[in-house]
Amino acid sequence: MTSPTDPQAKVYSHINGGHDHLLSRLAVSELCKGWPVYRDASEWKNFRSLFCDDACVWTTWSGRQTIDGFIQKSKEGKANGDFIMHRECGTMVELNASANRAVGKMKATITQRFRVASDAPGIDPVVYDVDCDCRFHFLCLRHPDSDVWKVKYVKLIYDKDKLVPVNGKDLPSFSKETLDKYPEGYKFLGASQSMLGHDIDSFLPTIQSLEHGHANPLWLELYEQVGQWLDGVEDIDLSTTRYHYSL
Repeated sequence: MTSPTDPQAKVYSHINGGHDHLLSRLAVSELCKGWPVYRDASEWKNFRSLFCDDACVWTTWSGRQTIDGFIQKSKEGKANGDFIMHRECGTMVELNASANRAVGKMKATITQRFRVASDAPGIDPVVYDVDCDCRFHFLCLRHPDSDVWKVKYVKLIYDKDKLVPVNGKDLPSFSKETLDKYPEGYKFLGASQSMLGHDIDSFLPTIQSLEHGHANPLWLELYEQVGQWLDGVEDIDLSTTRYHYSL
């Protein structure tokens, strides 16, 4: 269920404008595109260069992490067989040049491969993907002395996900009880990642609400925080566990 509500209170510089605005938005867009290009390829030095020293990120499988903690957990996950890729589907940037703030909004599809072993002899394991449509929000700042943009925070809105059979026919079956532990935006992703031993953050924003036409409170809250960031608020707390997804 989605909502027709416009979650954003103000309009910032996001199209056209002067030469300086265009260059700033392009610089932030490059930061956003670095996530799928560098993380998927394990180019960790290039990936780390996108972020401030004290940057933090939130994902389903990692929860809140410092950027260095996230890179370490990503390396450990890959060493254990985690296979996560990202397809960028378009990026727009909102800029408040007077506050040296910007937010990059990158539509993407997270695609992760999973393998479920069979207990029956002679039965091949089920290999499948989960595709999750999402929107990354990169909260960025510019250092006035160097005129360099860096990412301070990354948090996603998870829109919807689905199971994709790798061989065109076979998929695992999840119980309603298992899927109900996670929001509509990333039910299959959360259930599958938990099988790998990850502690899934079940309080991340999703556009979907339990009631038709209603706005999800975590979705609205993230947009409020984005607005605060763009207006120059120094201390933005993106962590939240106030809302539960009970059915």
